Amino acid sequence: MDPGSRPGPAVARPIGLVLGLSLSVAAVTPSLLPRPPVFQGLLAGVGFTLGYGAGILLVGLLARGAAARGTGGQPPPARASRRAAAWGWAAAAGLVVLGTVALSALVVEWQNDVRANVDMPPRAAAELVPFLLSWVLTSAAGLGLLGALGAVRRRARDLARRRGAGAGTAAAVSLAAAGTAVLLAVLLVVLGVLAAADRVYAARDATTPEGVVEPGSRWRSAGEDSPVRWEALGMQGRAFVGGGPAPAQIEEVTGRPAQEPVRVYVGLAQAETAEERAALAVAELRRTGGFEREVLVVAAPTGSGWLERQAVDTVEYLNAGSTAIVATQYSYQPSWVSFLFAPDLPRASSRTLFDAVHAEWERMPAGDRPQLVVYGLSLGASGMQSVFADVPEMTRRTDGAVFTGPPNNAQPWRSLQERRDPGSPVWQPVLDQGRTVRWLSVPGDFDAVPGPWERPRIAYLQHATDPITWLDPAVIGQRPEWLAGSSAEGGRAADVSDAMVWVPLLTYLQLAVDMVLGEAVPAGHGHNYGDVAVDAWAAVLPGHGLDGPALDRVREVIASYPYQDAGAE
Repeated sequence: MDPGSRPGPAVARPIGLVLGLSLSVAAVTPSLLPRPPVFQGLLAGVGFTLGYGAGILLVGLLARGAAARGTGGQPPPARASRRAAAWGWAAAAGLVVLGTVALSALVVEWQNDVRANVDMPPRAAAELVPFLLSWVLTSAAGLGLLGALGAVRRRARDLARRRGAGAGTAAAVSLAAAGTAVLLAVLLVVLGVLAAADRVYAARDATTPEGVVEPGSRWRSAGEDSPVRWEALGMQGRAFVGGGPAPAQIEEVTGRPAQEPVRVYVGLAQAETAEERAALAVAELRRTGGFEREVLVVAAPTGSGWLERQAVDTVEYLNAGSTAIVATQYSYQPSWVSFLFAPDLPRASSRTLFDAVHAEWERMPAGDRPQLVVYGLSLGASGMQSVFADVPEMTRRTDGAVFTGPPNNAQPWRSLQERRDPGSPVWQPVLDQGRTVRWLSVPGDFDAVPGPWERPRIAYLQHATDPITWLDPAVIGQRPEWLAGSSAEGGRAADVSDAMVWVPLLTYLQLAVDMVLGEAVPAGHGHNYGDVAVDAWAAVLPGHGLDGPALDRVREVIASYPYQDAGAE
């Protein structure tokens, strides 16, 4: 086929721009959480690149189809080609201007709608500047990559032709070369990101949070007579054993005598295997008298080793410090790294620790045992749940459980969601009329479920706007149940924007971006559960003995904690 018979830039570029701008708009449609302007621009730029590339590819496929049918016709005269090119460039320029104006208006409107839903103030129009800069730069980089990909295709096609390949074979070779280049580029990016994350988080794990000092107390790991080394605890372990309320603080808030809580933590650098770390943790519980306290919490941290202050401090306030909390570190990297590349790490660590603690606890006389409860946040919630095959085993081996913001693949959470009572929404399930398991999003949710809540009690804390809970690969090709309709129709939760629509693949990518921003919203939304920690633990461990005013004072203290440090996950 004569190259002049194919649709050239006069046709291809406007089509590519239309598709690129369309995908830019789709990329910035609302999702569960607000996004910073730079993130918005990044998503829009990726959408533009994919759309533009798809448009150019579509034009090429149509041209080859026309050539195969012999309907290509003769090339147009040079003057007509120049005129068509001029009109094409003019149309492209007009599309860019109109698309930029429309996209800017939609970004402001949609993001402010999402922000209002999660109790955040609106953004000013001036913040369009970083969005537009990010969009332009990302799009330019994307177009550069498309150009390089095109060069690879042309080079492969020419080599194939010089070796005697026919037109069809040469086209197939060029596509294979382009696909290989894309896979290699993705692999290099993934490996580069992982290597960079490992360096950054390894260095971060070696630091100590500001204001945290090595404990001198015998009731803390790395304290007096402890074999646990302070420098081997990791950053989050040092924050845990060096933090928490003192007995005087507990007494001031609750109005009753308190003792110093036991905090046991074994870092990743302390021992080579999970079994060795678990054995040391049990030995630490013996040394500190943790098995002699009223409440013993086996906790699974997040990927970085973090334990949420609101949750662990609440246990100690409610129980006058007669508590022991034990955890072991399994990673220093953020949860998404373990979630994607080492999902068995939190499960193996949680199972090993719980089994070791439970074996020691079970050897004690029944009347002398502390209440044994389990806790996990995010990836830790997935790991600690995996210890138990089902709810009956969990209630047989523990005295209660609190799981906060569980990932979508966590079990038995997922099967419990699927078995929920008819009529209860997926974001606020009711199971067996709340007999054993209940879900909490905002204060009062537990009490809204009819019927008795038998003990042991299991509590799940989840928000309709928590992307970690709703990031499910099925969303790639199927509209999720939590986007079944408008909030007024009961098709979604009240704090999920009605402007959020399901788009194949794109919605999944938006949720993945939302995961990075899960804690950057006020309590009550996203992955921030600080406002319901007291309600959860007070319900799961109702023998705390605090009256209403005392509970309110504990809530006030916990509510005063700032959002977690960036990267704590």
